[in-house]
Amino acid sequence: MDQSVLIMGGSGQAGAGTAALLRRWYPALPLTVAGRDLERAGRVAADLGNATPATLDLRRADLGLPPEPGFTAVVAAVRDSHLNGLRFAQDRGVPYLSISNGLVDITPEVIAGAQRTTAAPILLASHFLAGLVVLAAMDAARDFDRLDTIRVAAVLDEHDAGGPAALEDLERLMEVTSAGLIRRDGVFTWATGTAAQVDVPSMDGSVLPGQTIATLDVPSLALATGAPNVRFDFAVGESTGRRRGDAPSLELHLDLQGSGPAGTPLSTSQWLVHPAGQRPLTALGIALGLERLLGLRGDPVPPGLYTPEALIDPSYAAERMTELGTLRLQGEEVSAPAAR
Repeated sequence: MDQSVLIMGGSGQAGAGTAALLRRWYPALPLTVAGRDLERAGRVAADLGNATPATLDLRRADLGLPPEPGFTAVVAAVRDSHLNGLRFAQDRGVPYLSISNGLVDITPEVIAGAQRTTAAPILLASHFLAGLVVLAAMDAARDFDRLDTIRVAAVLDEHDAGGPAALEDLERLMEVTSAGLIRRDGVFTWATGTAAQVDVPSMDGSVLPGQTIATLDVPSLALATGAPNVRFDFAVGESTGRRRGDAPSLELHLDLQGSGPAGTPLSTSQWLVHPAGQRPLTALGIALGLERLLGLRGDPVPPGLYTPEALIDPSYAAERMTELGTLRLQGEEVSAPAAR
């Protein structure tokens, strides 16, 4: 087995999509597709080329992998339930990226990184779409001198919630807390009960019942931009695409308010829509993070704890999103009611 990028959960939707993007961008990059089902991993690896299938056992310190000459990075595209993937990367001094530990259960991962700060670079990408929403909002904020409010509203089609592992993650995170983390007047606080219940708009004007959620996107956006008011509203239901008889679509509404360089009031309302749903964008978020960790774009990343916005240029991420088929529409181009 050549030195390669180890993709834990590489035969799942997020992992396989990430591998496909990396193969498109970097044809010579060796990949190891690791999953519980070796036959399925083998099919994904065969389609990719220059890829090796492997059986994955998250309960074991060696991940159940055969002895290898070394990996260049470890990607947890599935929940690293025992943190053995993180330890595996730290022990070898190679970058690690994870996407499945939400805001309410990220602490063990943070502690593991803080205890061994010089061991390896760790990218905490358990944001929505592995950090793409944060990067898209930061790209939309370029014309602002000061941001007062950032409101994100996302519609995830119920037929596009991902594979079994992703569904398990979503159910776990929703069970742990029904409260949403918001920043209000500069203070991080919890929205509970009816205060967390919101109406979330779809691009075609339909409104879905949703809630304000506890997601890493909120502190990432608040601290990266200085905005004192930040929230992320989320709904799962029938998307505009499916109502039109097409494939389930992903819809993101970005509403930013503040002032421009001259101090005059400034606001922007944008829709980001992908007609194929969240899967290609989640894969893109992971691939962008890994590209940066490996030093394939930019300088090599030293050991430490990172979030996507700390490493990835928002304008570059926006270009890649457009390249992948994401539609960006201004608010005036779409007639839809605002979230409550």
